[in-house]
Amino acid sequence: MAVEPVKLSDQMEKPLEDTVVKIFRCSKVVKGGRRFSFAALVVVGDRDGTIGVGYGKANEVPQAVEKAVKDAKKNLSQIELDGRTIPHQIQGKYRATKITIAPASPGTGVIAGSSARAVLEYAGVQDVLTKVYGSTSAKNVVKATLDGLLKLRSKEMVESLRGVAIV
Repeated sequence: MAVEPVKLSDQMEKPLEDTVVKIFRCSKVVKGGRRFSFAALVVVGDRDGTIGVGYGKANEVPQAVEKAVKDAKKNLSQIELDGRTIPHQIQGKYRATKITIAPASPGTGVIAGSSARAVLEYAGVQDVLTKVYGSTSAKNVVKATLDGLLKLRSKEMVESLRGVAIV
């Protein structure tokens, strides 16, 4: 009897929640004045290990947010959690941004800036310490945080990859 791999969209016990991390406004000067367009950076997650980041652009803010949410739902990823925190310290990197994410004892909370906090909270991490080095632009911090979370490995995964038992 073959076991079918479970798709991410099939196992959605918890509904996905979304939050807008940042709205970007861009202006173009034309003969009649200025034309504005907007871009939205959005994080979606079920607060239980599933996380997605999306970016959408439009002439109106609500349409940009809608596009970003749709983009984020297309790019969902599963991350490893160790109860309320992460299994080990990790460093995420994206362009000029580096972020160090470290597990914390229960009751600490999410010690992070607003961009990293959005990603960590919607991923389901409740106790964690972070430090951002380099560029603190919202896009870079969100992507660096996601990069770090995707590098996490559980103890069982490391044991199976190395073929040894870790005490």
